[in-house]
Amino acid sequence: MIEYSVFMMKNPIKPKEAPKAYAKNQVREIWDLDKFCKHIATHHSGYSRGMVKAILSDMCDCLVEQLLNGNKIKLGSLGVFGVTISSEGAESLEKFTAENIKAVNIKFNPGDDLGNLVGRAEFKLVSSRKAQAATLKAEKTGAGTVDLEAAKATGKNSSGGNGDSGSDTGGTTQP
Repeated sequence: MIEYSVFMMKNPIKPKEAPKAYAKNQVREIWDLDKFCKHIATHHSGYSRGMVKAILSDMCDCLVEQLLNGNKIKLGSLGVFGVTISSEGAESLEKFTAENIKAVNIKFNPGDDLGNLVGRAEFKLVSSRKAQAATLKAEKTGAGTVDLEAAKATGKNSSGGNGDSGSDTGGTTQP
């Protein structure tokens, strides 16, 4: 179940337009490699958590090695890994050198199993993390009311968002 909250945000590409409502998913937990490997091992894979961890660790090492060799790696229905580079411009082709390259970024194109998951997902609207925290604080202190506007006002960011650090915007519909 994907929990989400809805926020009014401006479109950074069209700042003169009125804010619109956008969903932001809320991350329940961040799983480390050990927890994820333990979970995989419980799916009757026939491999222990340690074996799964060793295989995934070796896969990561080999993936990096091959990406740095200029290869793309297609991992079946998981997807395709490749690299892109970012560089500063030079005045001419002759003046461009490897020193102009500033970053090597990993690019991932999801395969069929990891494409748009909206058809397989269930969604649940929940209060923002800030509203949840304000409610919990009120309950602990015995307060009868919660000032949601004050809770929402803390930590606003300059993009018109809510500054809610409990959300992950990686898969939102925000422009």
